Order: sequence, then structure tokens, then C-alpha cells
Amino acid sequence: MTLAPAPIGLAVPFLDLPAQSAEIAHEVLPAWEALLREGAFVGGSPVAAFEREYAEYIGTRHAIGVSNGTDALELALRAVGVRAGDEVIVPANSFIATAAAASRIGAMPVFVDVDDEHLLIDPDAVDAAITSRTRAIAPVHLFGQSAPLERLLPIARRHDLAIVEDAAQAQGAVGSAGRAGAVGHIAATSFYPGKNLGAAGDAGAVTTSDDTLAETVRSLQSHGSTTKYVHDRIGVNARLDAVQAVVLRAKLRRLDAWNTARRAAASTYAELLGDLDGVRLPATRSGSSDVWHLYVVRLAERDRVAAALGEAGIGVGVHYPTPLHLTGAYAHLGHRRGEFPVAEAAADRILSLPMGPHLTRPQQVAVAEALRAAVGE
Repeated sequence: MTLAPAPIGLAVPFLDLPAQSAEIAHEVLPAWEALLREGAFVGGSPVAAFEREYAEYIGTRHAIGVSNGTDALELALRAVGVRAGDEVIVPANSFIATAAAASRIGAMPVFVDVDDEHLLIDPDAVDAAITSRTRAIAPVHLFGQSAPLERLLPIARRHDLAIVEDAAQAQGAVGSAGRAGAVGHIAATSFYPGKNLGAAGDAGAVTTSDDTLAETVRSLQSHGSTTKYVHDRIGVNARLDAVQAVVLRAKLRRLDAWNTARRAAASTYAELLGDLDGVRLPATRSGSSDVWHLYVVRLAERDRVAAALGEAGIGVGVHYPTPLHLTGAYAHLGHRRGEFPVAEAAADRILSLPMGPHLTRPQQVAVAEALRAAVGE
């Protein structure tokens, strides 16, 4: 393919967070000033309003704002009854928080492989990994895709297991079973600044339509209390603060438009890179509407190509360079290379290209030109 030339020396950030901040500043700054005047920083009306609006957006009865995505996962697992000694099935291809949330409870993450087409948790591998100690399945909606919940739900029902969705990378994604974060028994999400819906620091949420699970999470995230100084269980301090809620409300109003822009950017990449030999582009699952949190290609000599793109001023990432079963944190489980071949092969080849709602076509042309040069075409 012949590309229209990009401006010489055009640098492309991996994600343009300053552009997002500039778009919402006129709403956020006055609201922050009001918080400073009022001194209302923990909970309060901004948090309550965001929880209500996010639950409505996801399509659940409840959204409970929490301190970060990892805490959200732990609280969700605890709410469905995961305890020390239980097993939680987790894909080997994910950020470590998915597994670490189980470990923090004293449960054991049981890793399974992913499918080669989309790098999402493999339902057949899940079914084979279930034991008498399995308590929950934690599918990850990775890279902005919806995990195959339509196949996992029957497995969970057959074995009386909870499905705890990790929806940290998929705010707004929809699969054939429904919207990510609203299909399983309970879901956890992260609002880390780089997410599709990102705060100005750490933040997260738990979503569910189960009233009992919601009440449990609200208690757990506030020292085991729903009434001041009345503590019914051992909880933690994992509350969402009002400063972050203000940012999240402003960005939530723009989330659908920003996700549409990400889809357009993904289409542009497919157009610019579709004929590039040796580079495998991502695919969308049938019946799904992805939100393209990341645009992940696969190619040989990934590290060399990534270095070349960096030298050309192109921001790239690797999500993730080491499958969870091979990380030092889980060396004690005794896993060896070769156990989960799809996740392992992907980890050696995946490369995340710049993606975001403010990515321009000239920037994408610059990325495509640099990638073609790096792979030698």
C-alpha cells in the first residue's frame, strides 16, 4: 500500500492523556474548586452521582466506587464467597492484578490458556481446570474485547461457580452475552488514567445487579461497615474519593463518543496495515462491539521492532511481556514454559500500537510508515 506521507518527524504518543484532560477541564476545574470550598473529599454527592450514572451506563442495579481496580477485584471475589484455600480460574494472559486479587485473599489462581485468535480465556481450558476447590471463574475482557461469557455461563451454572468479570479494559464493550461488566454475578473495573474511562489517579468500581453482593461490597470497602462505627465484618479502606468522581463523571459523558473514535482508529489501522506481511492484526469476535482499549499486533522480532519504533518517536507498549504463570510472583506454583503455549507465544510477539480517542490519521500514517520500515517492507 502507498501511504500519504506523514509530517516529517511526527512524534506519536502511545496515549494522549493531556488531550483528554484539556477536553474536560472546563467542567472539572470548577467542580474541584467547589470541593475545596466545601471540604467534602470522601464520598458525598459526586461519588453517589457517579455510581448511579455508571450503573445506568453498564446496565446493572449497582455500581460501587472503590479505590482502584485491584481492590475492586478482591472485593468482588470476597463478596461471592472466595476464601483462603479456594481456587479461582484466571487466564494466563492478563495483568497480574487478576491473579493477585485472589492471592491477597489466600485463594489460589489457577491459570488456563487463551484462544489464539483473540487471546481471550479459553472456555474449554476453563472446563478442564475445574476441581472440587474451584469457587470462581475470572474472565478478563482484554484489550477492549468482551470475553466469551456466552460459553462460560453454562460452565459456571453446571459447576455452581461464580463468574467475576475483570472489565478493567472494556468500559462500553458489548459481547453476544451482553455488556461487559453486567453479565456475570459481579464485575470489577479499573479507572486507572490510561483506561477508556480513566480518572486523574487510581480509582475503580464493582458492578452487580445482585442486591446482597452490592451490600457486601459496600460494607467490605468501608471497614466492614454500612453504618458509622458499626462493623459487621472485617473490611478494608477502599473508597472512591470525590476528586476522582468529578473527573469520571465528565469523562463518562464522553465515553461513547471516545469509544467510537477508537473504533474508527482501529479501522484506519486495518486499512493502513492490512497488506503488511509478517504483521498479524487483531480481530473482533463475531457478535461483539470492541472498544479498542489497546490495538495489539503480533510480529516476529518484536523487541527489535519496538526499539525501532521508539527511535522514530512512536510510543508503543507490550501487554504483557510475561504470562502470569511464568512471573516470579508465581514461581512457587511450579509452572514451566510449555504449559500454556498460546499465551507464551503471544507474549513473545505482541506489540501495542498507539491508540486513543484523540489519535489522528496523520499520526496513524506515521505509525504505519515507521512499522513498515521496521519490519523491512
